[in-house]
Amino acid sequence: MTESTLDPKTLALAAPPAEAVLDPTVYERIMLAASFLEPDRVPIWDFIDSWPIYQRFAPGETDPTMATAKVFNSLEIDLCRSIYLPRPPDSDGEAGANESTGWKTSGKTVWVTHYPLKSLEDIRSYDPGLPTEEQVWNEVAWYLGVREAFAPTTLYVPGGGMGFHGTYGLMGLQVFSMALYDAHDEVERIINRMNEGAVLRARAYSEAQLCPFYFIGDDIAYKDRTMFSHAVMDELFFPQLARVCEPLNNADIKVIFHTDGYVMGIMDKLIEAGVSGINPIEPLAGNDIAEMKRRWGRNCIMVGGVDCSQLLPLGSVEDVREGTKAVIRAAGHGGGLFIGSSSEIVPVTPEENILAFYETCHEFGRYPLKG
Repeated sequence: MTESTLDPKTLALAAPPAEAVLDPTVYERIMLAASFLEPDRVPIWDFIDSWPIYQRFAPGETDPTMATAKVFNSLEIDLCRSIYLPRPPDSDGEAGANESTGWKTSGKTVWVTHYPLKSLEDIRSYDPGLPTEEQVWNEVAWYLGVREAFAPTTLYVPGGGMGFHGTYGLMGLQVFSMALYDAHDEVERIINRMNEGAVLRARAYSEAQLCPFYFIGDDIAYKDRTMFSHAVMDELFFPQLARVCEPLNNADIKVIFHTDGYVMGIMDKLIEAGVSGINPIEPLAGNDIAEMKRRWGRNCIMVGGVDCSQLLPLGSVEDVREGTKAVIRAAGHGGGLFIGSSSEIVPVTPEENILAFYETCHEFGRYPLKG
C-alpha cells in the first residue's frame, strides 16, 4: 500500500515527529526555551499581515500555505500559528458584503455584518453537530502537508478553538449576553457541544504526536479586564478549556493559549486548566511582561509581548529596536520566551519596522543576553 492510498489516520500515525523534519538547531532552540532553559537565541513566534513583506519574500505566490512558509523561512521565524495571504494595496477603500458569510470588507478591515443566530429561538433550535472521525483525521493529515511546507526552518503549530468564542461568535456579544440570562441552558448546551468537537480534535493530535505544541485561540478579554464575569468563565469557560487541554497535557504537548486583552487576573486559572504558554501578551491592555515573567515564568511560556498597535506600526526604526530589546530584557533571561508581536503584524506596519523588529530579535536575542 502506497502512502497516497493510506487512510488519513494511518498516514498521520505513521508520520515522523516534528524533531525529524525540523532543522536540529531550530528544534533544540524551541524545546530548550519551552523547558525554561537558554538556547542559542530567543525563539520567534508570530503572525504577519503585510502585503509588502509577502511580496518581498514570496513575490507572486498565490497559495497561502506556500506564501506564508516562504515569508517565515526567509525571516527565520521559528514558530507560526496561522496561514495567511495579505490583501493587496489596490483593495484599499473597496467595500463589499458577502451575504452568504456575513462578512464585510473595507480597505484592510474585515468585520461581521450579521450572525447566524439572531434570536433566542434560533439559539434554542441550533445544534452545531460534531465532526466525524474521518473529518478529524483528515484535518490531522492535512497538517502533515503544512508542517512539511514550513520545515525545516519554521515549526507550524496546529490548533483551534475550545468552543466558547465559537459560541458567542455565532450570535455576537449582545445576543450572547442576553441569552446567558434568558436561555442559559441552551447557551451552555451549544458551548459544550462545540467543546466536545474541540476535544475530539485535541485527542487526535495527541495520539498522532506530530507537534510538541497545540494552539488554542478564544478571545475572552478587553483592555484592563476580561470580557465576561468570573462567574460565567468559571462555569462555561475554564472547565471546557481544561477538557481540551487534558489529552494534550497527557501526551506532553504544551498548550499555547491565545486571547487579546488583559490576562494577568486569570493567569493562575489558565495554568490550572492546563495552559503551558500565554499569547500574545498585549502591553497596552495592562499586561506587564516583566511581572508576568516574575510570577509565572517558571511554568508558563511568555509568547509575544512586543506592542503591535502603537510601537511597531507608528514608532521609528530605533523605537522598534529599543522596544524589542526591552521585551527580551524583561522576559528572556532563563528561557521561557517566544518573542513576537502582541497579536500580529498589522497591514499598516512599515516594512522597515518589520525588518528591524526581526533583525533585533535575531541579534539582541542571542544568549547570553546582553542586558
